[in-house]
Amino acid sequence: MSLGALGVVYGDIGTSPLYAIKESTGPHGVPPTPDNILGILSLVFWALALIISVKYLLFVLRADNKGEGGILSLAALVAGPGGTRGPRLIIPVALALAGAGLLFGEGIITPAISVLGAMEGLGVATHALEPLIVPITAGILVALFALQRFGTHKIASVFGWVMLVWFLSIAAAGLPAIVRTPEVLSAINPYYAVDFFLRNGLDGFLLLGSVVLVITGGEALYADMGHFGRSPIRLAWFSLVLPCVLLSYFGQGAIVLERAPAPVDNTFYALVEGPMLYPMVVLATMAAVVASQALISGVYSLTRQAMLLGFSPRVTVKHTSAETQGQIYIPEINWILMVGSVALVLGFQTSTNLAAAYGIAVTGTMAITSYLFFKVARARFGWKPWQAITFLVAFLLIDLTFFSANFHKITSGGWLPLATGTGVFIVATTWWRGRIELAKAVGEATLPVELFLADLAETKIHRVQGTAVFMASSVQGIPQVLLHHVKHNKVLHKQVVLLSIETASVPFVPGNDSIELEDLGQGFFRVKAVVGFMQEPKVPRIMNRAATASDGALVYNPGDTTYYMGRQTLLTTGKAKMQRWRKVLFSFLSRNSRPPTAFFDLPPNRVVELGMQIEL
Repeated sequence: MSLGALGVVYGDIGTSPLYAIKESTGPHGVPPTPDNILGILSLVFWALALIISVKYLLFVLRADNKGEGGILSLAALVAGPGGTRGPRLIIPVALALAGAGLLFGEGIITPAISVLGAMEGLGVATHALEPLIVPITAGILVALFALQRFGTHKIASVFGWVMLVWFLSIAAAGLPAIVRTPEVLSAINPYYAVDFFLRNGLDGFLLLGSVVLVITGGEALYADMGHFGRSPIRLAWFSLVLPCVLLSYFGQGAIVLERAPAPVDNTFYALVEGPMLYPMVVLATMAAVVASQALISGVYSLTRQAMLLGFSPRVTVKHTSAETQGQIYIPEINWILMVGSVALVLGFQTSTNLAAAYGIAVTGTMAITSYLFFKVARARFGWKPWQAITFLVAFLLIDLTFFSANFHKITSGGWLPLATGTGVFIVATTWWRGRIELAKAVGEATLPVELFLADLAETKIHRVQGTAVFMASSVQGIPQVLLHHVKHNKVLHKQVVLLSIETASVPFVPGNDSIELEDLGQGFFRVKAVVGFMQEPKVPRIMNRAATASDGALVYNPGDTTYYMGRQTLLTTGKAKMQRWRKVLFSFLSRNSRPPTAFFDLPPNRVVELGMQIEL
């Protein structure tokens, strides 16, 4: 399996929590005493043990939605077969969308801070190269995002080897320092973590804002479960990643203990001073690129899930591999991430400064995940109330403690992921609510099937050869686009299919279970297709399956089929219970979303669009 997502867990080598000991004269710093060094290492050890190893690896990974993970998959599990609508789901769905927004903000920050932290090794080697760190980092990020359109499947086989060498290298670098200073291993004792808080008070509490950097990849691990599986992730973590990460952090602590009270400018690169420094800079940069790639791919998957679940406008999804379904590329998201990441590098200049913008997004999402898992554990796993509440209280307390320790970062950059997450949340909730109100407005204008067919039998409208497929948002009544077609063209095909596509709250729906067909008479058929939120709603394939399921009643000839769609112009003067600004935003998003022709994989030369106005 690829170790890319696991690489995110290592944090960012330029922003080690051990840096706080060299800031004893500044705000929120702690004196460089042995007890403080051991206290910080103890916090690192127990954060990795409790948050990553216990919460995510042992518990959260159990909540797989037919193999898929991620916060939206978790929300779909909470929703159950009925989808993501209903009063009881407002809070879980809203929290999931907030978490998705925060993850989007993390997707902007992670590539910037990871690559910048790796490149700062050049400044450790010689101060003459310091002016080149930011330009080189920006260039690497631009190249990384520019290559996304070609897909990563061609080089994915190399990723695993890069991360394997990376983890073994950081372990080998940390081990000699631990051998020289074995007392650093006593930090495993939680006494040092508790004592650290008692002695340092508020400064010790605020240092948790730096400790959170060692657990930033928990959500990435969960989101990548669909690509690699629960068991391979657990095996790789406990057998390789966790031991290597701990050896590196404890080695950094040993270096600081050796040199105290003298400050250590970069605790990671201090482990490889000398001829191995430049090779480690190269390896660290490659590992940062791989870890960033894992998170970028995760944002792509998250966006596609949101789109198919009805939380996002249609965007362009390009499959970059014919063999691997998960290899996708979304141009709109890619360029937003690129511009954001490069802007962060140019604006913050160093990974230490950029760390101020990090932490809030991660810890906020972790707290939301704890709550959603609590709901799933009660509804799906059959946990007793005391078991589920114990999990929720224990881990929500830890998550919110980390979250509150990051509050002081808001004015120095922490506002950025919050602003990004808020923007994504507003767009997602507006689209979600707008779709519900639009469905109501369309439903009120539909005509009952029985009334339409009875009128059709009396008027004897002219019928022509071929099949007409009318896309319908509801399985009830006659869609407006068909009524407009009859009103203006006064003709119908001999075979008429009313096609509705519904997205299920599971990632994949088997082909045999995805089609419901009803013969309405007079050459009319109603087809309801159900697709998973990780599947593409390809209409020609759906029509083939419907024809097969009809036992010859429905004849599908792609060359003799016309697809009819409605192009809706939304007016904001209706009585829908939405704020006016949300109506305006929803109308804007609807006008600029991806054309349905490409979304449904329809042949462009066989599509007819009919315009209509709808008041919201």
